[in-house]
Amino acid sequence: MFLAALSFAYFAKALSGSYMKSTMTQLERRFDISSYLIGIIDGSFEVGNLLVIAFVSYFGAKLHRPKIIAVGCILMSFGTFLIAMPHFLIGRYNIETSVRSSVNSTNNLSPCLNNPQLSISFSTVGCVRESGVPMWIYVFLGNVLRGIGETPVQPLGIAYIDDYAESENSALYIGCVQTISVIGPVFGYLLGSLCAKIYVDIGYVDMETVTISPGDARWVGAWWLGFLITGTITLISAVPFWFLPKSLPVPVDKHDTSCTPEQTRFIKDSPTMEHKFRPEEPASLHQMAKEFVPTLKSLLGNPVYIIYLCVTIIQFNSLIGMVTYKPKYIEQHYGQSASKANFLMGVINIPAVALGMFSGGVVMKKYKLDIMGAAKFTFGTSLLGYFLSLFFLAMGCDNSKVAGITVSYGGYELPSEPSLFSDCNSDCLCSGREWDPVCGENGLTYVSPCLAGCTSSSGSGRNMVFENCRCVSLPSAPTENLTVTLGQCPREDSCDKIFPYFLALSVVSSFIISLGGTPGFVLLIRFIKPELKSLALGIHTLATRTLAGIPAPIYFGAIIDTTCLKWGYNLCGGRGACRIYNTSAYRIVYLGLALGLRTVSFFFCILGFALFKRHIKREEKNALANGNAEMESLSKEENSSTHCEQFVLASDCSPDRETHL
Repeated sequence: MFLAALSFAYFAKALSGSYMKSTMTQLERRFDISSYLIGIIDGSFEVGNLLVIAFVSYFGAKLHRPKIIAVGCILMSFGTFLIAMPHFLIGRYNIETSVRSSVNSTNNLSPCLNNPQLSISFSTVGCVRESGVPMWIYVFLGNVLRGIGETPVQPLGIAYIDDYAESENSALYIGCVQTISVIGPVFGYLLGSLCAKIYVDIGYVDMETVTISPGDARWVGAWWLGFLITGTITLISAVPFWFLPKSLPVPVDKHDTSCTPEQTRFIKDSPTMEHKFRPEEPASLHQMAKEFVPTLKSLLGNPVYIIYLCVTIIQFNSLIGMVTYKPKYIEQHYGQSASKANFLMGVINIPAVALGMFSGGVVMKKYKLDIMGAAKFTFGTSLLGYFLSLFFLAMGCDNSKVAGITVSYGGYELPSEPSLFSDCNSDCLCSGREWDPVCGENGLTYVSPCLAGCTSSSGSGRNMVFENCRCVSLPSAPTENLTVTLGQCPREDSCDKIFPYFLALSVVSSFIISLGGTPGFVLLIRFIKPELKSLALGIHTLATRTLAGIPAPIYFGAIIDTTCLKWGYNLCGGRGACRIYNTSAYRIVYLGLALGLRTVSFFFCILGFALFKRHIKREEKNALANGNAEMESLSKEENSSTHCEQFVLASDCSPDRETHL
C-alpha cells in the first residue's frame, strides 16, 4: 500500500513538474520575459527544496514519515494553484502586431502609411494598466512552494521502502517508483501539448479576430488550465498517506545464510528480542539536534560519497539544462509548434526514459549485481549514451530566411551588419520594434507588412493578404503586384527530413542513458551506513538541486539569449521575449554546453572508481576481522543459550547487517 501511495505521489509531482517545463515558452511570451528569467523561475523550485531539505531528511526520518509526505503533497498543490493565479489577475493578452484594428474584406488598410502616433498612445495605455508588481513573481513564489512541498517525498519515501522491504526486492521496488515518476512526465507533456493548442484567453475573445496560429512565435496557449488540473491531482495524492503507519515489521531475509533456522526462530521467539518488534519511542528534538552535526561530519568524511556527489551534480547540470530547453530547441531549430514539441516529448522521448529506468532495475535484480557491478553498469551506459549524443551536433538546420535579419532584402547573404530598413521601405513610417511576420511569394519572411513595403490589403483575420509589396521581388516578374500573407514562411524540406532522425537518436540515447538510472540510485544507498541512509539521500538531493537544479536553467537560458536575432518589446517599451534565434549558434551553445559538462563528469568517474575499489577492500578486511573475533568468542562457550542470545543480538540478522556478517 505504501508503494502504491508513493508511486501516485511521484506521478503527481512529476506531472506538475513536467507540465511546468512544457509551459516555459508560453510563460516567456505571456509575461514578455527572456529565457534567463524563465531559468530563474524554473530554478525557484529548487530554492524551495534548499530551504528545508536537510532538516526534513534528518528529522523526518525519526518522525511519522507517511504523514510528513502527506503535508508535502498538500503544499505542492497549493503552490501549483498559486502559479495559475496571475491569469485571473492580469488583463487580456495583447498580441504584438503592426495592424492595430481588425478590418473586414471591404476595408483597405495601408501598412506603409501606418500612423506612428496611434502605436505610441496604445503602448502608453497598456503600460499604465499593467504597471506594478510583475505577474511572473506569483509564478516564482508558487514554484518555491512546490519545491518546499516536494522535499519529503523522495528521501523519506525511498528510505521507507528500503527499510521495510526485503533486500532482494528493494531494487525492484525503487525501480517501480522511479518508473512511475517518469510516466508522470508523459502525461505532463501531453497535457502541455493540449493546453498549448488552446488560446490563452479562450472564452473571452472572438477567435475570428485572432490573426496568429499556434506555430507563431507570439502564440500563447492556455497555460493556466493545466496548473489547475495538476494541482487537483497533487492534492488527491496526499490522502492515502494519512492512513499509513509510522513503521512496518522488519522482514527477515529468507535467503540470508548468515543465520541458521534456529537463530531465525530465536530472533522471533526470544523475550529479549521483543524490543526489535515494538514501535520505536519518538526521539526528543534536543537529542536529534545534538546528534546532527556529528552525523553530518561522518557522512561528508566519506570520499566515495563526495565523488559520487560531484559526478551527479555535473551530470544533473547537463540533464536539467537539456530537458528544460529541449521543447524550445525543437520549436526554434526545427520549426515545430509548442504543442507538437510537447507532444513529441511526451509520446516518444519520455517513454524511452521510463522503459530504460525499469529495465535497469530488472537487470540489477536478474544478474544480482553487487555495488561494483552496478557502478560499472551505470558508467558504461552513460558513456555509450554520450557518444551517441555527439551525433546531435551534425543534425542542424539553416536559419530561416528573414529579410534584414538573416538575409538581405534581395535574398542574399548579409554583407555587413543586418538592417531592417531598405530603399524599398524607406518611404514608410515603419517601426523596427514590431514583430508581425509575413511570408512573401518569393519565399522570404518579412518582419512586418510595413517593412515589406506593402501599400494595401484585403481580407480579414488570418485570411488577410497584403498587396503591392515593393520589397517583394521575383526574378521572373520584378514589376508585378506581389503579395504577402500572415505568418512566417515554412522551413526548407531538408530540415523536415533531418527531424525524424533527430527524434530517433533522441529516443535511443535517452533509453541507454536511463538504463543506469536505477542501479546508480541503488548504488548510493548501498555503500552508506544504514543509520546515514536518509541523511545521505537528503544531502544528495540538496546538493544536486542547489548546484544543478537552480543554476543550470539560469545559465543555459542566459547563453541561449545570446543567440537571439530579434527581440520583442513589452507594452512599456522594455525588452520582451525573443522572436527568432540564430539556429546554428543555438545548436552549438545548447548542445555543446550539455555535452561539455558530461565530458568533465567522466574524469570524476575515473577517480571515483579508484576510491571505490579501495573502499570495498577496506570494508572486506574489517568484516573478516570482526567475523573472526566473533567466532573465537563463540567457540569458548558452545551450546550456551546465554551466549547464543548474545550472538544473535550482536549480529541482528537483518538485511542491513548482511554485509557486516
